[in-house]
Amino acid sequence: MTPQHSYSYEDLLKCSRGELFGPGNAQLPAPNMLMMDRIININSTGGKYGKGEIIAELDIRPDLWFFQCHFIGDPVMPGCLGLDALWQLVGFYLGWQGNPGRGRALGAGEVKFSGQVVPTAKKITYHIHIKRTINRSLILAIADGSVSVDGKEIYTADSLRVGLFTSTDNF
Repeated sequence: MTPQHSYSYEDLLKCSRGELFGPGNAQLPAPNMLMMDRIININSTGGKYGKGEIIAELDIRPDLWFFQCHFIGDPVMPGCLGLDALWQLVGFYLGWQGNPGRGRALGAGEVKFSGQVVPTAKKITYHIHIKRTINRSLILAIADGSVSVDGKEIYTADSLRVGLFTSTDNF
């Protein structure tokens, strides 16, 4: 597979079914847990560290599943879903590099929330800056990320860590 530099929603669905990077390799979750509609840019030399960058987007619609239950009468996207989207993208990056294995979030450094996503918002933008990748027997990426809604940064997370594992039996 020749890596692309952008991916449509249909491409992301292929990834969720295990069709993009091959069986047993990195997958995105399927809807409803797929937290992006497209990857508009992925590269191995950009970002603030010059080691890779991903920019992805999610279109906000008032009928998104989480607004119906979090919270009744006060709908807001759970912050953990934005954080999960950042981990999803870091794992996608490892698969995009051609690494084998299934992705697992391994942690994060400091996470800050300074805003919210409500049903009247239009678009979330996720921005990942790869700090380091290890592509040996241990396959790991460390990255900083941010979540913006309608152009305003509302979450940041540093030292997001995702690994790829050929066996998750004892994870």
